[in-house]
Amino acid sequence: MTIFWIATIGTSLMAFLLKYSGHSVPERWLTHPKIQKVNALIPIALLSALVAVQSFSEKSQLMIDQRLVGLCAAITALLLKAPFPVVVLSAAVSSAAVYNWF
Repeated sequence: MTIFWIATIGTSLMAFLLKYSGHSVPERWLTHPKIQKVNALIPIALLSALVAVQSFSEKSQLMIDQRLVGLCAAITALLLKAPFPVVVLSAAVSSAAVYNWF
Protein backbone atom coordinates (compact mmCIF):
# COMPACT_ATOMS: atom_id res chain seq x y z
CA MET A 1 0.00 0.00 0.00
CA THR A 2 1.46 3.34 -1.06
CA ILE A 3 1.42 6.59 0.91
CA PHE A 4 -1.28 7.87 -1.47
CA TRP A 5 -3.71 5.14 -0.44
CA ILE A 6 -2.92 5.57 3.24
CA ALA A 7 -3.63 9.31 2.94
CA THR A 8 -6.85 8.65 0.99
CA ILE A 9 -8.17 6.14 3.50
CA GLY A 10 -7.11 8.31 6.46
CA THR A 11 -8.78 11.38 5.01
CA SER A 12 -11.95 9.43 4.27
CA LEU A 13 -12.04 8.09 7.81
CA MET A 14 -11.54 11.56 9.25
CA ALA A 15 -14.33 12.98 7.07
CA PHE A 16 -16.70 10.19 8.15
CA LEU A 17 -15.91 10.72 11.85
CA LEU A 18 -16.38 14.48 11.50
CA LYS A 19 -19.77 14.02 9.83
CA TYR A 20 -20.80 11.43 12.39
CA SER A 21 -19.82 13.70 15.28
CA GLY A 22 -21.98 16.45 13.73
CA HIS A 23 -25.03 14.17 13.95
CA SER A 24 -24.23 13.43 17.59
CA VAL A 25 -24.49 17.05 18.77
CA PRO A 26 -27.49 17.52 21.11
CA GLU A 27 -30.35 19.40 19.50
CA ARG A 28 -30.58 21.91 22.36
CA TRP A 29 -27.10 23.15 21.41
CA LEU A 30 -28.14 23.69 17.80
CA THR A 31 -31.35 25.55 18.69
CA HIS A 32 -29.54 28.09 20.86
CA PRO A 33 -30.06 31.60 19.36
CA LYS A 34 -26.34 32.51 19.37
CA ILE A 35 -25.42 29.31 17.52
CA GLN A 36 -28.14 29.95 14.93
CA LYS A 37 -26.86 33.50 14.35
CA VAL A 38 -23.31 32.25 13.90
CA ASN A 39 -24.46 29.47 11.57
CA ALA A 40 -26.32 32.00 9.43
CA LEU A 41 -23.15 34.10 9.02
CA ILE A 42 -20.61 31.32 8.35
CA PRO A 43 -21.51 30.81 4.64
CA ILE A 44 -21.33 34.56 4.04
CA ALA A 45 -17.90 34.82 5.64
CA LEU A 46 -16.56 31.79 3.78
CA LEU A 47 -17.86 32.98 0.41
CA SER A 48 -16.49 36.49 1.01
CA ALA A 49 -13.08 35.09 1.86
CA LEU A 50 -13.12 32.88 -1.24
CA VAL A 51 -14.05 35.80 -3.48
CA ALA A 52 -11.31 37.97 -1.95
CA VAL A 53 -8.63 35.31 -2.34
CA GLN A 54 -9.65 34.38 -5.88
CA SER A 55 -10.01 38.01 -6.99
CA PHE A 56 -6.83 39.51 -5.61
CA SER A 57 -4.23 36.76 -5.53
CA GLU A 58 -2.47 34.41 -7.88
CA LYS A 59 -0.24 31.81 -6.27
CA SER A 60 1.46 33.84 -3.53
CA GLN A 61 1.30 37.27 -5.16
CA LEU A 62 -1.21 40.07 -4.82
CA MET A 63 -2.73 40.78 -8.24
CA ILE A 64 -5.11 43.43 -9.46
CA ASP A 65 -6.37 42.61 -12.93
CA GLN A 66 -9.58 42.09 -14.93
CA ARG A 67 -11.15 40.08 -12.10
CA LEU A 68 -11.53 43.28 -10.09
CA VAL A 69 -13.64 44.77 -12.89
CA GLY A 70 -15.85 41.68 -12.87
CA LEU A 71 -16.22 41.87 -9.11
CA CYS A 72 -17.17 45.54 -9.31
CA ALA A 73 -19.72 44.79 -12.02
CA ALA A 74 -21.23 42.02 -9.89
CA ILE A 75 -21.42 44.29 -6.83
CA THR A 76 -23.08 47.01 -8.91
CA ALA A 77 -25.61 44.54 -10.28
CA LEU A 78 -26.34 43.30 -6.76
CA LEU A 79 -26.84 46.85 -5.50
CA LEU A 80 -29.30 47.39 -8.36
CA LYS A 81 -31.11 44.21 -7.20
CA ALA A 82 -30.55 42.37 -10.47
CA PRO A 83 -31.42 38.67 -10.69
CA PHE A 84 -28.60 36.21 -10.04
CA PRO A 85 -28.05 35.21 -13.72
CA VAL A 86 -27.69 38.90 -14.62
CA VAL A 87 -25.14 39.37 -11.84
CA VAL A 88 -23.06 36.42 -13.04
CA LEU A 89 -23.28 37.38 -16.72
CA SER A 90 -22.42 41.02 -16.09
CA ALA A 91 -19.36 40.00 -14.09
CA ALA A 92 -18.25 37.50 -16.73
CA VAL A 93 -18.80 39.81 -19.69
CA SER A 94 -17.10 42.83 -18.11
CA SER A 95 -14.14 40.75 -16.93
CA ALA A 96 -13.75 39.13 -20.36
CA ALA A 97 -14.02 42.50 -22.12
CA VAL A 98 -11.26 44.04 -20.01
CA TYR A 99 -9.10 40.92 -20.42
CA ASN A 100 -9.44 41.05 -24.22
CA TRP A 101 -9.02 44.82 -24.55
CA PHE A 102 -5.97 45.16 -22.33
